[in-house]
Amino acid sequence: MHSTNYYDTFIEAADDCPVGEGVAPPQRGEKTVASVHYDMIANNPYRYTSDEVIFETYRHRNRISEGDLRAEKARFFSKGQACLRSSPLAKRYGWGIHHDSEGKVAIYPLGSDEYAAHANDSALKHLKAMRSRREAAR
Repeated sequence: MHSTNYYDTFIEAADDCPVGEGVAPPQRGEKTVASVHYDMIANNPYRYTSDEVIFETYRHRNRISEGDLRAEKARFFSKGQACLRSSPLAKRYGWGIHHDSEGKVAIYPLGSDEYAAHANDSALKHLKAMRSRREAAR
């Protein structure tokens, strides 16, 4: 079974993130990947692992019922999945994602003291969120 979980890691906002501080994704109509991630993590810091957030997003988008969860989760994680480095929260909306020693996640807005503290914490592994655009060939 593949996993998207990190431990003692801080995912920093992408280099090409278009905002200078963390902003909540728009809440309109159908939930988006960004709004599902934001609602789960912002409202429940250090409650969920990356795997739980990623699978819940997949479950929501594919309308998977409670009865099918076990088999569907095994099928979903039988192959590699994109981790939270690809989350719109870190790519587009200016959030850093902290994974604690148990793999549970919380988000911190770019420009905040908490974001800066995590970004400068040498005890953590540091990763950048994936860029939204490829760099132009030189």
